[in-house]
Amino acid sequence: MPIIAPRSMVSATEAALELIAEIRRDHPDILFHQSGGCCDGSSPMCYPADDFLLADHDVLIGHIGGTPFYIGGQQYEAWKHTDLLIDVVAGRGGMFSLDNGRERRFLVRSMICRA
Repeated sequence: MPIIAPRSMVSATEAALELIAEIRRDHPDILFHQSGGCCDGSSPMCYPADDFLLADHDVLIGHIGGTPFYIGGQQYEAWKHTDLLIDVVAGRGGMFSLDNGRERRFLVRSMICRA
């Protein structure tokens, strides 16, 4: 069972909320996962909730657009004092992410905070 962060660390721009709503029309039950990996792993990935297995070390850091947002445990330790803003830019999403093929992709913007 994933860990729950002590505070919400994630928010989304209006553009991100619009893309989430578009994706949810095709896939009503989705989740986000942010890992610290290279390539696709460095972008927030959006998956059908029943197609992604969460690990015990994954951390739920909040919800955006009614969608849970998880981060890998090691990445959480590195970013636990960071607020994430999920935005959208032109381009292709990660190979397995549901934003792929929509000519827009999710992007993490961050801000260091005190907590």
